[in-house]
Amino acid sequence: MDPVEFAGELIRRPSVTPRDEGAIDLLKERLEALGFVCHRLVFSQKGTDDVVNLYARIGTARPNFAFAGHTDVVPAGDPAAWSFDPFAGTVRDGELVGRGAADMKGAIAAFVAAAERFLAERGRDFGGSISLLVTGDEEGVSINGTRKLMAWLAQQGETLDACIVGEPTSAEALGDMVKIGRRGSLTGTLTVHGTQGHTAYPHLADNAAHRIVRMLHALTAEKLDDGSEHFQPSTLQVSTIDIGNPASNVIPGKATAVFNIRFNDRWNSLSLKKWIVDRLETVGGRWDLDVQVSGESFLTPPGTVSDVLSRAVERVTGRKPELSTTGGTSDARFIWKHCPVAELGLVGRTMHKVDERVPTADIRTLAEIYKATLDLYFAG
Repeated sequence: MDPVEFAGELIRRPSVTPRDEGAIDLLKERLEALGFVCHRLVFSQKGTDDVVNLYARIGTARPNFAFAGHTDVVPAGDPAAWSFDPFAGTVRDGELVGRGAADMKGAIAAFVAAAERFLAERGRDFGGSISLLVTGDEEGVSINGTRKLMAWLAQQGETLDACIVGEPTSAEALGDMVKIGRRGSLTGTLTVHGTQGHTAYPHLADNAAHRIVRMLHALTAEKLDDGSEHFQPSTLQVSTIDIGNPASNVIPGKATAVFNIRFNDRWNSLSLKKWIVDRLETVGGRWDLDVQVSGESFLTPPGTVSDVLSRAVERVTGRKPELSTTGGTSDARFIWKHCPVAELGLVGRTMHKVDERVPTADIRTLAEIYKATLDLYFAG
């Protein structure tokens, strides 16, 4: 199987979260042809869209080596801004083009091709199992995707022993970076309540704008930490400040701000929330804080998974990858408690952008890296 051709077929299924458009079924068909036992799983929750997921496994013995990924993609935006059809899935000037080429249908196709070649060489009696966990909800709210897929696996008695996630982790060249952890993400919505009044009579009012500025200064004046052994320093960024006051002579009685913290393993969401509250209380007044956590920080210390990935990259490309924890969140945050996990995929410079594309040579080389990873892992 040519992974470039298969990735193009996947791209031509415009599976913008939470729609599937046949992407999972196409993958299921290819895997069943290789002998995988496939489970097409639709998860639901009130107030959210149904999401199609897939668990596929070949073999019954342990260790069970898993690949995790997602077929859903972000919206293309204005098609007129693209120089080609965002869901064409065709090759142009040596590149596979279209939404999802880099993030991450190219990696899914590369792993399927790697598994096919591995099974062709070793047969089904290779001393373990190979699994794929694929969701259609990574780019969305991540409620009916990998989180529930992991719970389903536990209910079925399925055990994973190692996992690679095919996110586009490479920065400048294929294989230059392997992710062994991710920072956590906390979003806070701060609402400050004051007393509306006339700007000429400030003594009769309580300016919510002034107080929210002091509160945000209390949160941003000092850095959270200096980083840790495997993580860069935690950061707090204010994303919006909203007052909605159309009159220049009115003191606002309410102000709202939203901020996001990407935090390392020196924090968890509970300790971070306490830190936030302690600083807001130094300003005082009436205020409300809503906190949403999309994931805690996590780390898989360098070990078997990152080692075989690094050795596979070096064997195929001659390049020794950096072990990193930079970037945003990924579905690895739902997997790390179940088994050691690391992430390796294509170069992500065009992901989520107009004219997303990836060199066809990189997809084929990634298939070689994944194949070498399977060889090394099942060689013990």
